Amino acid sequence: MHFVDKKAKDKRIDFTNKLKTGKILRVPGAYNPLTAKLIEEIGYDAVYVSGGVMSNDLGYPDIGLTTLEDVSNRSKQIARVTNLPTIVDIDTGFKNCSKTIKSFEKNGITAIHIEDQIDQKRCGHLDNKELIPQEKMVKKIKECVESKKDNNFRIIARSDAKSVEGLDKMIDRCKAYIDAGAEIIFPEALHNEKEFEIVRKSLDVYLLANMTEFGKSRLLDYKVLENIGFNIVIYPVTTQRLAMKSVEEGLRAIFVDGHQNNLIDKMQTRKRLYELVEYEKYNSLDEKIYNFNTEGHE
Repeated sequence: MHFVDKKAKDKRIDFTNKLKTGKILRVPGAYNPLTAKLIEEIGYDAVYVSGGVMSNDLGYPDIGLTTLEDVSNRSKQIARVTNLPTIVDIDTGFKNCSKTIKSFEKNGITAIHIEDQIDQKRCGHLDNKELIPQEKMVKKIKECVESKKDNNFRIIARSDAKSVEGLDKMIDRCKAYIDAGAEIIFPEALHNEKEFEIVRKSLDVYLLANMTEFGKSRLLDYKVLENIGFNIVIYPVTTQRLAMKSVEEGLRAIFVDGHQNNLIDKMQTRKRLYELVEYEKYNSLDEKIYNFNTEGHE
């Protein structure tokens, strides 16, 4: 099903090879599987699954209320529809890092990132975050590394220490995380080019930049980040924000107007949807049962 050619191990190899090119990988967030298919079609390098987006999708704030089952099951649904690697935010590890890593690796994920906040975490771009001790985070990272079976399954360490302890102490933490086995570092909530440059000069490892809207970081062009030396840039909540604004505006218009005739040009057509879900390819499964023809549908 889904007509995906690549197995999970192949996606992980692709991700490893892409990192080695030195070109920055552009990775939008997918709030559902259909968005992941669109991300691949447009030509991005990977798909990102945000913990905040998963919380929002369930109607929760991003404060550690989602479970391993919530996030791993949805991540599996997203990863299985695309040939692209999938990176997943596992927050603080869901209590048991070993179980968590085994679950995501089994579900076809390429990489995860774990953060150094307490379990009652909050969005990385909010104030008053509370960190766990460095030694506890190091232990978590080691457990993650020891639990994976595929060497190309990547462990990313995210540090939220910059806004709590300052940039220098965040860098010290990140060095300890690298020593513990983290292969990629995600320094959260950096403010500007200067801070990104300082982190790049201080750490000899692959680096991930978060270009989330309405946060503490200046929104930088990916080419600027690439020139600084960052290896991955994520746009974690962008697609959900775009969708929810359009949905809200449309629902309000229908409520007032009594119909959706004024909104048709803002909607994805039936034809375009059928193209994206590859409707006619399903005919090949059993032509006696499946005989879809999407011609004539707009």
